[in-house]
Amino acid sequence: MKSSPPRPATLALHAGLPEGAARAVGAPISPPITTTTSFHTAPDAVGFSAADLQEAAPHFYTRWGNPTIELLEGRLAALEEGAAAVCFASGMGAVSALFFARLGAGAHLVLSDVCYAGVAELAHETLPRFGITVTTTNTADPECVAAAIRPGATRLVHIETPANPILKLSDIAAVAEVAHAAGAELSVDSTIATPIATRPLALGADYVVHSLTKYICGHGDAIAGAVVGRSAERMAALRKEALIHYGAALHPFAAWLVLRGLETLPARMRIHEENARRVATWLAAHPRVAVVHWPGLSSHPQRALAERQMQNASGLLAFTVKEGGPALARQLAERLRVISYAVSLGKTKSLLFYIPTDDILRTSFRLAGEQEAAYRAAAGDGVFRLSVGLEDPDDLIADLDQALGG
Repeated sequence: MKSSPPRPATLALHAGLPEGAARAVGAPISPPITTTTSFHTAPDAVGFSAADLQEAAPHFYTRWGNPTIELLEGRLAALEEGAAAVCFASGMGAVSALFFARLGAGAHLVLSDVCYAGVAELAHETLPRFGITVTTTNTADPECVAAAIRPGATRLVHIETPANPILKLSDIAAVAEVAHAAGAELSVDSTIATPIATRPLALGADYVVHSLTKYICGHGDAIAGAVVGRSAERMAALRKEALIHYGAALHPFAAWLVLRGLETLPARMRIHEENARRVATWLAAHPRVAVVHWPGLSSHPQRALAERQMQNASGLLAFTVKEGGPALARQLAERLRVISYAVSLGKTKSLLFYIPTDDILRTSFRLAGEQEAAYRAAAGDGVFRLSVGLEDPDDLIADLDQALGG
């Protein structure tokens, strides 16, 4: 019988080990943590450049390379079908590293008009100080992306799909075609989808970014980020410039925690999706709820794209209410007993947080005109972002029912 390549559930448990890794009697099944900062090296390594040392002595200093972190990087690259991965101390560390490595003075970035608030703030507040110009556009429409590109100046198009917090989708293959036709690269923040749902590199993207803090770790006990790329050469350059030089190195213990979480990612994503479906369906019928945003619902305006691009609708949903969002946020914070009123997403435990539209438009997205109108149409006065966890869905629904009551 012809063997087939390992599937995601197997890769999440076994990928990234060196060829011929020891399976001798007495060898550990679970990967050990290598916490040392320094490794024995040869005396003639003195004076080597960082690049030379990485080739001659890959385990020289943990900021440059560490066995535990390398195992995580190899596993992520396998899951994303990429050439290589580089891990960082946070998701924002990963995004910043990619932006500054691929952009420079005079370069132009095209950015999703809806994305993680930290990325939007980096683009609006920090990149211009380095001579990098930014255009935000509706990346759900490839024609808008094409119109936003500046020939000869646009170096990178960055999209987030699904986009935080209203779960808007972008067609990765279509945007990749537009970006590449203009000589630009495409990076995709796939944190919410995870490689269980979507593998952007296979759809034409050049880079995938993850906040490993979220679903991939899954337990809310480690902060980490990663970039996975289709070019080994460009990823080596990213490691040298953005990791070795900028220094946002991931701690080996955090890497080990993410590896532990990664092992159960396929199973957890099945439960996250199943639970989100139950909760989203219940919320959609609630008299206080105006709209539920979740790619798994037939009512999602981009349901066809979700079915084509995502193998799992993930566990993050958002909903708006007919009136009284701020007051209801305070009520939910006081009454919820199973769901936690807290930021972040992708954990085993369910989390809910209210995001006022005026606040996010003023401090993060800074949209105007048609872009602002489109966001307000989707978000109303504010969205309740609900990361549906692994609790019994009947208990989650009961908790929401009592908390939403008058």
